Amino acid sequence: MRNAMLAGALGALVGAVLAAGVLGAEAQNQTLAVAIDNFTFNPQTLTVKAGTIVTWTNKDDIPHAIAAVGKQFKSKVMDTDNNYSFTFTTPGTYAYFCSLHPHMTGTIVVEATTGDAGH
Repeated sequence: MRNAMLAGALGALVGAVLAAGVLGAEAQNQTLAVAIDNFTFNPQTLTVKAGTIVTWTNKDDIPHAIAAVGKQFKSKVMDTDNNYSFTFTTPGTYAYFCSLHPHMTGTIVVEATTGDAGH
């Protein structure tokens, strides 16, 4: 009985340690969403920390495609409910637009993570 209790406690401890490691990794690689709806990006400006994954999802009933003004990233054409993700690793301001509808614009502002100041 005692061995079963120790095994259960050890299993719980190992599970907690593994969960903490996974949660730590998720915090560093957080995913944030931008919806494409009614010919707009929502939010139009998004501020994130370096290492964040941004996912655009097309909620319109017509195709859209994402392209960075500085050519850092570019999606394929996305039909309704398709998405595109990009990981922002370098601090800076990234202007982007829909390459099929250039009047649609947005901005991702990437801030340094804690400890990256001065880089």
